[in-house]
Amino acid sequence: MVDQAESQVRGTSLARASATMAVATATSRVSGLLAKVLLVAVLGLGVVNDSYTVANTLPTVVNELLLGGVLTSIAVPLLVRAQQRGQREGTEYARWMITMGGVLLLVATTAAVAAAPLLTELYLGPDTRANAALTTAFAYLLLPGIVFYGLSALLQAILNVRGVFGTPAWAPVVNNLVVITTVVVYALVPSEISTHPVRMGEPKLLVLGIGTALGIAAQTLIMVVSLRRSGFRYRWRWGWDRRLSEFGGLAGWVVLYTLVSQVGMVVITRVTGQGTPGSVATFNYAWLLSQVPYGVLGVSLLTALMPRISKAAAAEDTSAFVADLALGTRMSSVLLMPISALLVVAGGPLAVAFFSLGASDVAAADRLGYALAAAALGVVPFAITMLQLRAFYAMHDARTPTWINVIMVVVRSALCYLVLATADPRDLVVGVTAAMSASFAVGAIAGQIWLHCRVGRLRTRSTLVAIGRSIAATALGCACSIAVVAAVRGAFGPLGPAADAWISLIIHTVVVLGVSFAALALFRAPELKPAVARLARIVRR
Repeated sequence: MVDQAESQVRGTSLARASATMAVATATSRVSGLLAKVLLVAVLGLGVVNDSYTVANTLPTVVNELLLGGVLTSIAVPLLVRAQQRGQREGTEYARWMITMGGVLLLVATTAAVAAAPLLTELYLGPDTRANAALTTAFAYLLLPGIVFYGLSALLQAILNVRGVFGTPAWAPVVNNLVVITTVVVYALVPSEISTHPVRMGEPKLLVLGIGTALGIAAQTLIMVVSLRRSGFRYRWRWGWDRRLSEFGGLAGWVVLYTLVSQVGMVVITRVTGQGTPGSVATFNYAWLLSQVPYGVLGVSLLTALMPRISKAAAAEDTSAFVADLALGTRMSSVLLMPISALLVVAGGPLAVAFFSLGASDVAAADRLGYALAAAALGVVPFAITMLQLRAFYAMHDARTPTWINVIMVVVRSALCYLVLATADPRDLVVGVTAAMSASFAVGAIAGQIWLHCRVGRLRTRSTLVAIGRSIAATALGCACSIAVVAAVRGAFGPLGPAADAWISLIIHTVVVLGVSFAALALFRAPELKPAVARLARIVRR
């Protein structure tokens, strides 16, 4: 009873802390989804979209390799420490970080643009069905965005430390709006993108590439304005900071973690690229769609929970550390399991409803639906794994997350090549997506075992009870939904693909979520009470 009351108090505070960020993230995800729908409608799920998708990932890859791990393990902790010593020292350190980070990003951008053909060859491989020349052409236009991706992350960290959270949360919406505008302009520009041969000066190619790069530039500019309004004034600060040395070992492991992740992405891209044309884009869209519930609920929960876990770890308060970790695991499963189940049963209808428009077709959208269902199976394990990895970081342990990532990438890569050897090229993208989900399940199990060895009892029994309760509730919701859809189809007879998809999607959404959360309420799931209480307060207002 004490644990349950403690969980309710902690959960209520957690739900309140993450609510505002969830609204901004939800808006960002919805606008991002609209941008993807328009891209598929205009480009289709074929060679052009494959080439654009691969090229569009390269700036984020280079930024993560050079700055992402360093920012996570070095820059932000030092920025927090500097800010705690006083406003002046925090401002000076932020100026230094922008100077050093900006120079690093400019050098990296120049080198990446010069090496664009090599980067394309690395990710596509010799057996791809994507167009390497077109991918390289897009890469020349998109790789300059490395500067803006890096600066955006740096400025977000500085704003958060200075107590500004609204602008960083809403800035991605500006990026999405620019991309949406770009796609509309692309559709209005006459002619088509030539693939044989590829011509760098084609209007459509320039519009899509430059417009996408301008999206992240606009996102960065919004944060520059916000930082200036907060009273911050930038001045050039150059030189080595001696405080970096104490974080060197931690940073090395985080950078190695990022390298291992990129090896996994190279394997996935190369294997998927050997499927039917459009498979790379299909995998990318399935993965992004499956991440929407995690982005709205999981990230908000993690952001609100991590300061508490970090504080407990710093104070060596094992009881509080385990309590918050277990609560986060249970809330992740209870909140995400019904939505994950919805994407499994409604993946096909959702894909046909939104992604069979314009240049795409029902067959390609149907394949996307199966891939989405496979990706959705990994949503809850992914959320739990991310929480576990952050818990290790809170204990200043970057080595263990890296080894867990190695395990996941090895399992994922082995399964991908098994799928490549056994599956039909048309089904390759579904198999690769399922391999991705399976690797996160392995990672969640490995993380739980490792944490148990590190801190002792983790309230695993109550966690498994919560997960089992969630599975039972969502299974009931899915069964009821499938039955209702079958009854409606039997009553109205055969319908067109679009009409059937929309009707099925609406029924699945209402029944799966309604029955699942109602069942959880009947089961008296304590993890559901904070969210229900927060929703009730919003309704009363």
